[in-house]
Amino acid sequence: MNTFKICAMGFEPFEVAEGSKLALALEQNGVDVSHRCGGQAKCTTCRVSIKGEEPAMGDTERLSLEEDGVLGQFRLSCQIRVDRDYDLEVLMRASEQGWDPGIELEP
Repeated sequence: MNTFKICAMGFEPFEVAEGSKLALALEQNGVDVSHRCGGQAKCTTCRVSIKGEEPAMGDTERLSLEEDGVLGQFRLSCQIRVDRDYDLEVLMRASEQGWDPGIELEP
């Protein structure tokens, strides 16, 4: 299985297996990404800004971002499966919001 390097601004780079849910990979590697809805693309708190090429966006993520009027401003890490190296910034960290990350994420 392939692994890819994730570089989250302000954190040490780490490797994750191909197909991993990005939000879960971030959380498992010490990045306190928010995910208030548990990865259902409903709350849009798992926001990331990806530097470079972005993966394709699925319908669930697109509809959620369109509904909130923020399409094109950021991506939802709960909807991204790792398929390449990523250089990114987590835009809404739980610790900066004063809350716990959210309910448990499904793999």
